Amino acid sequence: MSDAIKHECGIALVRLLKPLEYYQFKYGSWMYGLNKLYLLMEKQHNRGQDGAGVVNIKLDQPAGSKYICRERTNQREPIRKVFESIHAHFEKTKERNPDLLRDPVWVKQHLPFSGELFLGHVRYGTFGKNEIESVHPVIRSNNWKSRSLVLAGNFNLTNVDELFNVLIQLGQHPSGYTDTVTVLEKVGHYLDSENQRLFNRLKEEGFSNYEISRKIAEELDLAKVLRPASRDWDGGYAMGGLIGAGDAFVMRDPWGIRPAFYYHDDEVAVVASERPVIQTAFNLTADQIKELDPGKAIIIKNHGQIQIETIREAFTPTPCSFERIYFSRGSDQDIYRERKSLGEYLVPSILKAINHDLEHTVFSFIPNTAETAFYGMIKGIENAMIQAKKARIKELGNALTDEELDALISQRPRVEKIAVKDAKLRTFISQDDGRNDLVAHVYDITYGTVVSYEDNLVVIDDSIVRGTTLRESIIRILDRLNPKKIVVVSSAPQIRYPDCYGIDMAVLNDFIAFNAAIELLHDRKMEHIINEVYAKCKAQEHLPKEEMVNYVKEIYAPFSNEEISAKIAQMLKAPEISAEVEVVYQDVEGLHRACPAHHGDWYFTGNYPTPGGNKVVSKSFINYIEGKSGRAY
Repeated sequence: MSDAIKHECGIALVRLLKPLEYYQFKYGSWMYGLNKLYLLMEKQHNRGQDGAGVVNIKLDQPAGSKYICRERTNQREPIRKVFESIHAHFEKTKERNPDLLRDPVWVKQHLPFSGELFLGHVRYGTFGKNEIESVHPVIRSNNWKSRSLVLAGNFNLTNVDELFNVLIQLGQHPSGYTDTVTVLEKVGHYLDSENQRLFNRLKEEGFSNYEISRKIAEELDLAKVLRPASRDWDGGYAMGGLIGAGDAFVMRDPWGIRPAFYYHDDEVAVVASERPVIQTAFNLTADQIKELDPGKAIIIKNHGQIQIETIREAFTPTPCSFERIYFSRGSDQDIYRERKSLGEYLVPSILKAINHDLEHTVFSFIPNTAETAFYGMIKGIENAMIQAKKARIKELGNALTDEELDALISQRPRVEKIAVKDAKLRTFISQDDGRNDLVAHVYDITYGTVVSYEDNLVVIDDSIVRGTTLRESIIRILDRLNPKKIVVVSSAPQIRYPDCYGIDMAVLNDFIAFNAAIELLHDRKMEHIINEVYAKCKAQEHLPKEEMVNYVKEIYAPFSNEEISAKIAQMLKAPEISAEVEVVYQDVEGLHRACPAHHGDWYFTGNYPTPGGNKVVSKSFINYIEGKSGRAY
């Protein structure tokens, strides 16, 4: 994605199912769990580089001993910083007495992060917020282990206002107006209630307070906590949690918007946001790893029992398609295949854009994350060329000469590495009047790859969100090669609607497709549509979210995809650009063909899976008209 978009988060849960001595004997280190957690987090650094955190819980610690340890940071290279801080404790012991560091029993008694249960998190700070208090995991402490709660998740809720008011009605005084605080307190409330219910019953049965504490840890049913706590949540989430007494869970939203995968054997249970990271960390095959179904939770009891529970009844699954297009690691076998298909399905539109003149067309990709879609595009181009060769051979028949046959056989797509991003330069880009000149040099260009004023230049991107980098940098540097025509290809459809489920795409005015539609309405004297949509959005502003409608669809309704794409191309072409510019987008049908199991396409269609989505898009349009900055949830 050439435009910088902050998105997602990543979770990693590791539960050791054997004593530390087991891993010391079999793997040569009691740090087996900690090391696996590091791999899981590092392999998910694509999901968050603004902050990272780790919590570890030690099982069966005596009273007076610390059993929960946490390390968090919002500094640069956060994963490295967190694990350096953790290992600093071990290095001090190693300097004093190396033998102690090889004794799992001593280590667990005396050193932090030497327990059996780990929860790690990597995050992006959405909407510019990245205070250390916002970095997960977050903790709700209590002197009763079974009431202490740790949470970390990849989530965003659209109805924080409703949930916040529910907490107030319960008599609470939440410490912040965020979905993280709201979720922590909501789960914490029902955790307290379940603890109290068990306490009352066990007290009536004659158990002492000391015995009750142990019995509650044994009998605590997390499903009974999570069901009422999540009943009113509207949004996408993969939520991980730990209880001080040693229980753990990861639950997934009932629409399946946010991903979660798990694996367990007799040694370890592990959950992560992505399948290939578990494969890599534990050397597994893809079929050994299971996807957590929408509305389900994997619950690991403190004694090691693992169960899958239904927390909320699943709705029609709408997993996020952007996971497949861009966010998730492309090393997943299914995602790799799907991204290639996204590129291949664009070929008919690309051939039309270059008037089938493959002889005078150079193909490339920007940025590197578009490389897999590029391979699919080239495969499609090669197949088109094979068909053209066959037709030509049939046409000429016996009249085909050896020279003509050699020429036909030697034809292949012209592929070049056109541009390379200069990562260091971007660090020094300022926000002053000279910024555009600096931005235009973020990429180094490969000269001599294009025949001036004769060749078309086709470059593929994952998606086009704002178009800022394309206009101010990429198209400018491509134009220095003097191509006849620049065709920018997006493997994703036009992004028309804000996200509200965890990706930092929340402001309508940021989307070039939205601005293109608005300009077309002005060009064609159809401003009344803008006014009508605004009036409809204002009229439903205070309705329950379940009654709201996405009227912003009417902004796009008068125009075809091709008309909006043509307007976008016009907006991307600065006056000083010599080459003709055309933009080719994936269509929604092609997206569904390429990613058949991930129909979460609200960014492109406006079909939000939850009522809160319609509420957010309506508010976002009101903010646009009224000139208000900020996201709409």
